[in-house]
Amino acid sequence: MTNPSHRPSAAGAFSRLALIVSLLFGCTGRSGAEAPAEAKTASGEDTGMHVLFIGNSLTYSNDLPLIVQAMAKAAGKSLEVDSVTGGGYSLDDHWNDGGAQRAIASRRWTYVILQHGPSSLPESRAELRAAVKRFAPVIRKAGAKPALFMVWPPADRISYFDDVRDAYALAAADVSGLFIPAGEAWRAAWRRDPQAPLYSGDDFHPSTAGSYAAALSIYGMIFKTPPQGLPARLQLSSGQVVQVPEALAKLLQDAATEANQKYGKP
Repeated sequence: MTNPSHRPSAAGAFSRLALIVSLLFGCTGRSGAEAPAEAKTASGEDTGMHVLFIGNSLTYSNDLPLIVQAMAKAAGKSLEVDSVTGGGYSLDDHWNDGGAQRAIASRRWTYVILQHGPSSLPESRAELRAAVKRFAPVIRKAGAKPALFMVWPPADRISYFDDVRDAYALAAADVSGLFIPAGEAWRAAWRRDPQAPLYSGDDFHPSTAGSYAAALSIYGMIFKTPPQGLPARLQLSSGQVVQVPEALAKLLQDAATEANQKYGKP
């Protein structure tokens, strides 16, 4: 796997229009302008928790896997993370490339976290569910449990949140997997503060706060603990610092706890 410093950029590799078209309805393909899939690694002390992320720019934006790892470290837990990501990639793209299967087979994992597009339409929901069923036996063979990282629709389709949640929840249930309701953590945050800045400038990718909120949901579900009390400032293993205002961090922690308790499935 490649070094995390070689990760693809969340901006500049493709236009906003191409991005939203490729991701909005389940990532049914990729354009030639998109970055190739790649793997990245960041290791902490090995205490048996190993998590592999497979997804696209909604996962690699703001180094989400490393944020989850930093949260674990701040809580006195050790977590090793790896990821295989590509701009605009669907789970079908990952399957066809073969890199995700090689990463899964490379060691024993605790969880393999799968992330697709929003998958809000019936045909894209079916695509998501079929892809997850294809990956699940490979994941189980590696000693891991499949996990579904629910994302969010773009701002101009915000009414589709329920459809996104249902698609990911069904895909998780299909394979008796972990359901991580990160998108619902966003909604719980907006119920507390409708101005919480969770989208980035393109109204689809996460801002730093959006990735922090998603990481809280992931952390809470994989460690089976509420994420309250985690620091607002995190030093990532890459050297990057991720920081949100203290008051916003607390609000997002409460929101992620609410979402995980209401919608999360172990």
